Amino acid sequence: MNLPKQPVQQKVLKYAITSLIVAGSIWSASGLEITLEKILKAPEQIAILVGAMFPLDLSQEAIERILPKVAESLFIAWAGTVIGAIFSFPIAFLAANNVAVNYVSEATKQILNGIRAFPELILAFVFLPITGLGALTGTLAIGIHSIGTLGKLSSEVIEGIDEGPLEAIKSSGGSKINELLFGVVPQVMPTITSYWLYRFEINLRASAVLGVVGAGGVGAELINQLRFRDFPRAGTVLVATVVLVLTVDTISAAIRRRIIKGRSIKIDQ
Repeated sequence: MNLPKQPVQQKVLKYAITSLIVAGSIWSASGLEITLEKILKAPEQIAILVGAMFPLDLSQEAIERILPKVAESLFIAWAGTVIGAIFSFPIAFLAANNVAVNYVSEATKQILNGIRAFPELILAFVFLPITGLGALTGTLAIGIHSIGTLGKLSSEVIEGIDEGPLEAIKSSGGSKINELLFGVVPQVMPTITSYWLYRFEINLRASAVLGVVGAGGVGAELINQLRFRDFPRAGTVLVATVVLVLTVDTISAAIRRRIIKGRSIKIDQ
């Protein structure tokens, strides 16, 4: 069976895109000064570092010092997600072009784009002179960035709703508020809630990183231990963080499946 030949233009475009990707990768690698020697030595250096972390420091002093910082990262991620969820929900309706006026929708989308343009680390640097070192800085940085991300995702969910319920409410004399409350919200809440949970997973990882710049959380403890070359205790911090992230991811994934598919919650083993 003879397969149809690709047009010449498609072949040229395919090879051109492939060449651009390869050239861009080589250019990026040269700018980062990545050499073959560094690549070959990396596994050995990683093995030495990991070996220095074991056996872990499981002393009472280490546990009492590390667990509060791990819990602080969890609190920062949760509070930041709540901030993002509360503020992004009404903003999403203003950004959705099927429920808001066109110019309002476009302006709101540009605002959300502007918020998302600043990563959590940059936002943390902005808030540090205002709120100082600590959990509040990390919470605000994560919360504001979550508003931009959740607002965009939620508005896209609203734009993809079934218009049938809205037309039925309108034809029966319902107001615009009735359309939103009884026609839009019931359709979008399961998916939006799953986005909130997924964002919480992302924020938990971000909160661990923000501690590096003094914005609270377990990252600060990790940097301190590495600075003083206390590798066993640094390994304990890493293991505790990984266990927390995996636990939250597993529970969150199970809840999201329950919300979207209506199945009973079953935690992955």
